[in-house]
Amino acid sequence: MNIPNQIQGPVALLGRFLLAIAWLPSGLSKIGSFEGTLKFVQSVGMPAPGFMLVCAIIIEVVAGALLLVGYKTRWAALALIAFMILATYFFHNPWAVPKEQFMDQFIHFSKNNAITGALLLILVSGPGPWSLDSRAKSKTAA
Repeated sequence: MNIPNQIQGPVALLGRFLLAIAWLPSGLSKIGSFEGTLKFVQSVGMPAPGFMLVCAIIIEVVAGALLLVGYKTRWAALALIAFMILATYFFHNPWAVPKEQFMDQFIHFSKNNAITGALLLILVSGPGPWSLDSRAKSKTAA
């Protein structure tokens, strides 16, 4: 199925927007509740929890914003993929929780895998024509 050129831009932008809104508010809320979030990160046994929390905030806010506007999009997707792998392993591993929590964590695990799949698609296909990357590329070509 060929998607007409005139809708590729808005559809790719919508897709990037829907992904970005998963991280931007999350990263900003971690800033506002840093101490509480740090306690939670410590509770799951993540190494260097303070450093990892700061990294998570930076990745969620910066890479989320870059993904939204389509600038350095493949690098942003790669950073978010790494974030998703760690977040899924430490926070949503259904096999590491009591039996009564399995289904809830399995849903989060599956959702994170689906989001990672979308990021992998962006990594290999790029941000689409309505993006700063595409705009910079067309200026370079001109």
